[in-house]
Amino acid sequence: MLTPAIRITVCNGGMNRKIVLLGLAILGLAGGAYVVRRPLLMAGPACLDGLWDGCLSTDNGVVLMTLAGVPLALLLAGALAWLRRTRGGSAWRFSLAEVGMIYGTLPFVWLTVMPGPGAGVVPGRVSLIPLRDLITMGPLGIGGNLLVLAALGFFAPMRFAALASVPRILALGAVCSVLIETAQYVFQLDRVSSVDDVLVNATGAALAALLSRRWWRTAAEAQVDRAQPAHAPAS
Repeated sequence: MLTPAIRITVCNGGMNRKIVLLGLAILGLAGGAYVVRRPLLMAGPACLDGLWDGCLSTDNGVVLMTLAGVPLALLLAGALAWLRRTRGGSAWRFSLAEVGMIYGTLPFVWLTVMPGPGAGVVPGRVSLIPLRDLITMGPLGIGGNLLVLAALGFFAPMRFAALASVPRILALGAVCSVLIETAQYVFQLDRVSSVDDVLVNATGAALAALLSRRWWRTAAEAQVDRAQPAHAPAS
């Protein structure tokens, strides 16, 4: 049995780790914003003037709006955690996972289905030869495709025990990417529906899942959640 002094030390250690992780996250966001500051400043005037069409129809504008909405997303996660306060330490993890996998994925999906200049006129194009398009993507294109489903891959196993597996996340990423590429083709968005996009998107989801492995939801936690309603006091 732990003595009070040891309990206090363990709690302080856990709190210190949370503070360090929060500090690193803030530094990471600040560093990312600094790296892309010039493109963001280009989109800033349009967004501030209420020109939402120009703001949301450019890559820079979408990135700017996503970064600007991070505080609101964190507030939403905090509100969900407060509602789940009886769950204990997992309340914040589950709430952040739910908000993170949605808020971190939708902007990238929007960027991939943003209509090109020939949308509705140029017929859909398909590239089904694996690895052929990787050469033309370049480092920036490959990096962007790795990030499209990264948030989904990172947070989904933290929320759903059934997805706490790299092969399952890889399959989920592939299915989601196929849906995106199919939408590009069906709606004639003047984009190339490429099998390489599917491969890179799914790989990005799997790699992100590996980064969050220590926080994955376990089957035991899922069983406890299913059992909770049965033991809830009658109102």
